[in-house]
Amino acid sequence: MTIPAKNTICLWYDGDAEEAAKFYAATFPDSSVGKVHRAPGDFPSGKLGDMLTVEFTVMGIPCLGINGGSGVTHSYAFSFQVATADQAETDRYWNAIVGNGGSENACGWCQDRWGLSWQITPVALTKAMTGTDAAAAKRAFDAMMKMKKIDVAAIEAAVRN
Repeated sequence: MTIPAKNTICLWYDGDAEEAAKFYAATFPDSSVGKVHRAPGDFPSGKLGDMLTVEFTVMGIPCLGINGGSGVTHSYAFSFQVATADQAETDRYWNAIVGNGGSENACGWCQDRWGLSWQITPVALTKAMTGTDAAAAKRAFDAMMKMKKIDVAAIEAAVRN
């Protein structure tokens, strides 16, 4: 028996947890799908033998997807934040999520088709907003506030003024 991680993120899905896990594993590095567990008996949204949970990892973070049924939705209160090295990596993750039935939100946030929120955050934005130059941080912040997907060149131009 494998000893489970001390802390695992448990995410609720409406019957398609394994599909979500496979998408994450195909999209992000250091991600994989582990064991699939079948229900040992009937439950409110399924029957004996239905896929109940799937173990998976997203960029090194252990997760458990549970097919809990309808009626529970994800919110912005939980999100994965993905630090990207450059515009190409930002575009790749953003386009994978949004282009696979997801939706765009403001300031580098998007949602996948299962309703999970993702922050696709270029390192250039984080450095600009946390640097010692308060005026440059404000300019970067103001530029970000007008964006959906983060434009690294626009953030860098805002920092330069």
